[in-house]
Amino acid sequence: MERAVTTTSRWMMVRSAAEGSGQCYHDEQVPDGDRSGELLAGATRLVYTVGTSTRSADEFVSLLKGLGVEAVVDVRRFPSSRFEHFRREEMATSLPKVGLGYHYLGDSLGGYRTGGYQAFSGSEEFRRGLDELERIAAERRTAVVCAERLPWRCHRRFIGDGLRERGWQVVHVIDEKRTWSPAE
Repeated sequence: MERAVTTTSRWMMVRSAAEGSGQCYHDEQVPDGDRSGELLAGATRLVYTVGTSTRSADEFVSLLKGLGVEAVVDVRRFPSSRFEHFRREEMATSLPKVGLGYHYLGDSLGGYRTGGYQAFSGSEEFRRGLDELERIAAERRTAVVCAERLPWRCHRRFIGDGLRERGWQVVHVIDEKRTWSPAE
């Protein structure tokens, strides 16, 4: 099964993440330099999701810049980290210095919700958060950021589902060479 997440058809080979899991990894040959033109060819409504994980600040910024990201939307409910460069206050000051806008939407889109995030994704609060995320993403190429590297283990997948229902293309970035999208 092959499901391209870009408008170009040559760059992805799909392999099953786990037998019967309903998940797909996408491996690509990464060209030198900015990939944004290739990934955005013909797509005007695109949002990336990225986990901070254990990346260094330089790795994180390089990944975002390589995708052509211009704005980061932090959706961590508790925006602290054992890595100082991923603490909310540090990101709010350091990212603009490298040309990346920083927006915190963890209050409206953050995880750890009573009753579970899937149930929360049907709430008015979630819809308002998506409205604000769409407003930001309509103005600048945006990455939704949380702590978990693997999107199928993170509430970013529900945010991505909500955006897809509204007509957005969503690319969950694992690292420089792999993306993920749920099987449809």
